[in-house]
Amino acid sequence: MRFTDISERLAGRLIVSCQAYPGEAMRDPRTMAQVAQAAIVGGAAGIRVQGIADIRAVADLDVPIIGLWKDGDDDVFITPTLDHARSVMDAGADIVAIDGTRRTRPDGLTLAETIRGLRVHGDVLVMADCGSLDDAIAAEAAGADFLGTTLSGYTGERTKTDGPDLELISLISAACERPVIAEGRLHTPAQAAAAIAAGAFAVCVGTAITHPATITSWFAGAVDDASRTAR
Repeated sequence: MRFTDISERLAGRLIVSCQAYPGEAMRDPRTMAQVAQAAIVGGAAGIRVQGIADIRAVADLDVPIIGLWKDGDDDVFITPTLDHARSVMDAGADIVAIDGTRRTRPDGLTLAETIRGLRVHGDVLVMADCGSLDDAIAAEAAGADFLGTTLSGYTGERTKTDGPDLELISLISAACERPVIAEGRLHTPAQAAAAIAAGAFAVCVGTAITHPATITSWFAGAVDDASRTAR
């Protein structure tokens, strides 16, 4: 799928991130593929998924697939090298999500060199997961097709907000031409709508839709608090 086709399919729509953490019961490509299928039935226009096996498991779904590979213990761990990015593309991702910050990458390549090297390898789009306005401006200059707010609050440049970083969404939307995908701490439909109002091209929601352990903990905590108050 080309940029025009994918952008038309994602514009003003919801992307669902289907990921499970290591050691969890749902950490299985078949399970993540089923979760992705359920999300599409519910109205998801795109799917974001982590890991080569998981990408392969959802590659045939009839929506744009954003693929990434989390690897390593360094600050840069979202598709951290060119080799990782090429593997994500080869697994079937339509969009390769990579760390879009200005931090040093493990293989020593710049973001621009990584994107150029990926495009030499094949025809694929790139989503830069950014943590600040400066990241987004640099990522756009480096050739990224989509700019995500994924790392806002995690790189030390911006305060971690309780919900989505709406201010950053607005700042990037005003300063950059590339489409902005709002991602990070989107916990309610109202917050997703607010992200669109702030200027997001599309919204990516993960935990609040696809992570039962966290969702359960929200309800369990609320019930426990109410029970203590009622005693």
